[in-house]
This record gives sequence, C-alpha cells and structure tokens, in this order.
Amino acid sequence: MIKHHDLQEVRFEGDTLILRVDGTERCFPLAEVSPRLYAASSVEREKFEISPSGYGIHWPLVDEDLSIDGILGIRHAPSFSKEDAA
Repeated sequence: MIKHHDLQEVRFEGDTLILRVDGTERCFPLAEVSPRLYAASSVEREKFEISPSGYGIHWPLVDEDLSIDGILGIRHAPSFSKEDAA
C-alpha cells in the first residue's frame, strides 16, 4: 500500500480544523473546508477514521469524507500516456 500522507493528529479548536500532517501542523477554517463539519457538534467532529494509506479522513456521524490533498490544496495533473490517446 502506498502511503500518501503521514497524518499524526486531527483536532479542533473552536471552528478550526488542525492537522499535523507530514510533520507540519496546519490550521484550516472549518467553514471553508467543510460546511458539514462546521455545522456538526463536537461529538460528531471527534468521531473520525483516518484511511490506512493516509489519503483521507472520514466522519461517519456526519457522512463527510475529506482527502488530505484536497484540504492541503494539492492538485495532481492527470496521468496521460500515448496509449490513452489511441
């Protein structure tokens, strides 16, 4: 399994999502990241699952899934090969 990210911590302070990912702590306003999490209770926010590959986070009580790349604003160019063009 390819490890996409090393997600060490997920926590909330008020309406801010704080992640320690790949050795760096980053803060994100919930209203911009996820309206569902912004509207969720603290109990709903605290119940989450991190994917084994480090690709994303799932909050089952609010049915929300966020990719770490999406939160970090990482965009990947689509893969393209000559075979795809044929």
